[in-house]
Amino acid sequence: MLQRRKLQKYMPLDGEFILSHSAGFAASDGQIEPGCERGEDITFNDPDQYKWYDPKYWQTILSKSELEKNKYTFTLDEESVPCQHDDVVFQPGTSFRVDLDAQYINVKTISLMNRKFISSGDFNNYKQSNTGRLQFHGNASVAVTNTKCEDKSGCECGNSDNQRRICSNLQQDFRSYCADLDCTNPLKPQGHCCEICGAIIYLQYDDRFDLELYRTQLINSFLGLGDNKGVQMSMTKVYKEHFSKQTIPSDAIPHIQIVLIDNATNTGTLAIRLAQEIMTDITSQGNAFGIVSAELKINTNIEEQDGRNSARKITGIVVGVLVAASLAGSLTFFIISGRIRVKSPSALINFKNSFRCAAAETVDKGFSNPVYDPQESCGHYPGDHAIDIVPRQAGISVITPPSDGRDFGEQDC
Repeated sequence: MLQRRKLQKYMPLDGEFILSHSAGFAASDGQIEPGCERGEDITFNDPDQYKWYDPKYWQTILSKSELEKNKYTFTLDEESVPCQHDDVVFQPGTSFRVDLDAQYINVKTISLMNRKFISSGDFNNYKQSNTGRLQFHGNASVAVTNTKCEDKSGCECGNSDNQRRICSNLQQDFRSYCADLDCTNPLKPQGHCCEICGAIIYLQYDDRFDLELYRTQLINSFLGLGDNKGVQMSMTKVYKEHFSKQTIPSDAIPHIQIVLIDNATNTGTLAIRLAQEIMTDITSQGNAFGIVSAELKINTNIEEQDGRNSARKITGIVVGVLVAASLAGSLTFFIISGRIRVKSPSALINFKNSFRCAAAETVDKGFSNPVYDPQESCGHYPGDHAIDIVPRQAGISVITPPSDGRDFGEQDC
């Protein structure tokens, strides 16, 4: 009697299935449940889509105190992937395949498969193993330095050279990754892919400045209080010029960049108000934290811009009226005084007569004109009005009525 023997196969830890086109396989524990005889279709994603410099695939591990602070802070895109002083952890019992899509990668340590790599040599040897080749592909040079940030004023993330790669990876899956903004001149923080409505404060500091201490001060004293609950903050060390981390000039001055945004709106109104409060606080007690100077940049809201445009239009009209009035007055004086000789059209006859009646004793009679006879009476012409010119202080625009009721024609010329 023949008996069927169960065929058992054991896969090695670093094994892999290689399937031809349209092939498939099924795995079972040997127990068949009713209705599940056929199994179900499974779609496998492209294993090469997971790139090192893609913020979507990284998550920051925070302590309990950091989780509390995280409600009031946000992370710039460059810092959403491992920075040069970060520990990278691939969780045990998980499978992954990462495209090292860069020329070089610089981190503190890398932990995976219950191992922790603290040197570049050990990690690169692992990367060339059978398992390492399945988990990592790409030609990037990975530096594992085992160095932490020793500067209490903070350290640069070190990903500025890969910003284009980071932003491109973000926008591949999210074509409209950057939100629509409701301000007219948005700001572009260093280390971020999108412009923002809000405020940026740049701090210069001395050797007493402590980044974490000042971040805690701003959270406890400003963020989370009253209307400020709708504002989030990012605080990082940057160079205001975009230098390569391999070509930073020796005289380049680092700054602390504080970015404030509205969490619920895209106008930046709350963030700007908070930034102004922080600037006032820096003026009064910034020296106690080692702050030497501060520079504030803010956006303009659409409503404010419209108001300013309207104000500019009104100002332009007022200035135009003043200029026209000044030119007309000067021209009139020179014509009456005889310094400028012109032929007066009939429409100006009454204006000239009326003015000359009041000034006849001090102003020369001018020149003879075939249309105008200086010996003629100062009475009004039918249908015309006298103009009352009242001197005003500079900067005030006054429109005078055509007549104040006085009859210049009754005066003795």
